[in-house]
Amino acid sequence: MDLSYSEAAERFRTRVRDVLDDALPDTWTGTGALERNELAHFEVAWRSRLFEAGLLGVSWPVEFGGGGLSHLEEIVLHEELTRRAAPLGVPNDIFGLNMIGPTLLRWGSDEQRRHFVPRILSGQDRWCQGYSEPNAGSDLGGLGCRARLVGGEWVIDGQKVWTSYGHSADWIFLLVRTGTSEHKHDGITFLLVPMSQQGIEVRPIRMITGEPEFNEVFFDGARTSASNVVGPVGDGWRVAMSLLGYERGQEAATAHVRYRQELDRLFALARSREVADDPRIRQRLAHCYAKVEMMRYMGLRALAGFLDGAQPGPDAAVFKLYWSEYHQEVTELALDVLGVAATTPAGRWPSTVAGPDDPGVDPLDTASWVGTFLNARAGTIYSGTSQIQRNVIGESVLGLPREPRPRTSQGGTVAPSERPERR
Repeated sequence: MDLSYSEAAERFRTRVRDVLDDALPDTWTGTGALERNELAHFEVAWRSRLFEAGLLGVSWPVEFGGGGLSHLEEIVLHEELTRRAAPLGVPNDIFGLNMIGPTLLRWGSDEQRRHFVPRILSGQDRWCQGYSEPNAGSDLGGLGCRARLVGGEWVIDGQKVWTSYGHSADWIFLLVRTGTSEHKHDGITFLLVPMSQQGIEVRPIRMITGEPEFNEVFFDGARTSASNVVGPVGDGWRVAMSLLGYERGQEAATAHVRYRQELDRLFALARSREVADDPRIRQRLAHCYAKVEMMRYMGLRALAGFLDGAQPGPDAAVFKLYWSEYHQEVTELALDVLGVAATTPAGRWPSTVAGPDDPGVDPLDTASWVGTFLNARAGTIYSGTSQIQRNVIGESVLGLPREPRPRTSQGGTVAPSERPERR
């Protein structure tokens, strides 16, 4: 497995480092050292700095405002930002830069790419995702939000839930049912819908940590242009699955750095509380160290795929399953290290609900550890439950037989399309 970087990629790495050296102070330790109000201002200014330096969408076509480079340069950028504890942008960029942007470049029309892609890069449009519903989360094929074509517009009625950053988004990419079919994943269409209109109501959901990042979104006659369909009408399932691949695939190549930074903070916490030599704690710390090393090798495997030009596929489910279950283990250990101090958390609560807290946070900050522990409970649910990921891995990666079909009341069997779909 050849993991050497091209000369062009290394030249780009030097360019990225020059930008970071010029923009970040010598005392910089990471966004975790910033208070919440400082962080919000920093992220906006920092995103503008990256955009002006041409470091957003570096692998996207030049004609749409991108850098025209390869996916390898994209990986290099994520590596350098992660190692310097600097963010890529604002929270909604998870959906704009990492998901809908690449999806439009693959599936969008020329008109859609010309209009939306430059606005994603500049930050003029902020995005959120409309997949899950109250009765269609892991069983995404059972979604019930509907859209009908009236004149030149799609009219949408229904509900979405767990919509991250929906309260700060200008647009939502939305899965809706536009037809009927024997197959649950047929008749689903992928739409782009403006959020600022009558007919859309956003209601925050306050989480166990007190944060209102998630939202319910209600559609009551909301409208979007007939031209805002991505991919063929009724074939949105394929578009949606490729988007999930982009969400997970690139992250696998660099995420181990963040988990190693978090583990280093846990080592420091264990030493400060004088439990690092406790045989039980020491064994669990060693176990977590081994897990992060395995994550690093998974990242190298993902990088090798990018070097070979591979597109993200169902094997991205392996990494999602791995990090989400590991993160519950390591945060449980953190609370055991804290002991009774975990019952009275104090300090800075995490600024993110997904994965480790920001690098640079004080290892002795009890609120950071407790908040991250609480957030990690949801990691095996959002973006597809662990059970669903195991089905995907078994059936789509390992080629194992599908689960037996359940019997109907008439004594027959349910067709595969009538069973819950796996994400």
